[in-house]
Amino acid sequence: MTARVLVADDHTLLRAGLIKLIETLQGVEVVGQASDGLEALALAGSCSPNLVLLDIAMPGMSGLEVCAQLVKSHPGIRVLMLSMHREPQYVRRALQSGAAGYLLKDSAPDELAQAIRSVTEGKTYLSAVLAQNMLSDMVTQLHPQSAAHAIALTPRQREVLKLVAEGSSTKRIAIQLDLSVKTVDTHRTNLMNQLGIHDLAGLVRYAIRNGIVSPSD
Repeated sequence: MTARVLVADDHTLLRAGLIKLIETLQGVEVVGQASDGLEALALAGSCSPNLVLLDIAMPGMSGLEVCAQLVKSHPGIRVLMLSMHREPQYVRRALQSGAAGYLLKDSAPDELAQAIRSVTEGKTYLSAVLAQNMLSDMVTQLHPQSAAHAIALTPRQREVLKLVAEGSSTKRIAIQLDLSVKTVDTHRTNLMNQLGIHDLAGLVRYAIRNGIVSPSD
């Protein structure tokens, strides 16, 4: 089955790069491009795509709003969401809006081809790292105490995590714990690697879920 793709992204250079890459793929045809949500909705009705590659963050209408409208008004169109956000809540919202796949913008070209092929074939596609993050998040929500005990943090790691989650800067943490800035950075990196969390928001959520800080902190 040939994939007739509409590319919707408000960043001109990124959109052009995506189109150039997609045009090298066998069995894939770019039938249109849009710079915002309203244009994407209009083109979906005029250029007959069966797949929309949709940026999650666009001016005017968000990609999530566009996705919900697309799948409602054009049931035959599949939506593959593009985003820099890898947190589970973004993926869940995209899937709840009707997206058939979620691809990170820093994915390799081979993964883009795989995602397009999978979604066009009627499957749901998530990058491996996203699937793992969602699984970990689900396990933590269902069994918060078990998840907390499964990853043993040292007392120093818990101290650093608590201060990070409370919003302290690296320099402030170093002063408070009588450590070098480099050592604090190392603790923070090791925490992220050990917990499989790659951003500050994720560390804060983990600290709250596991009682290291309270939501009011």
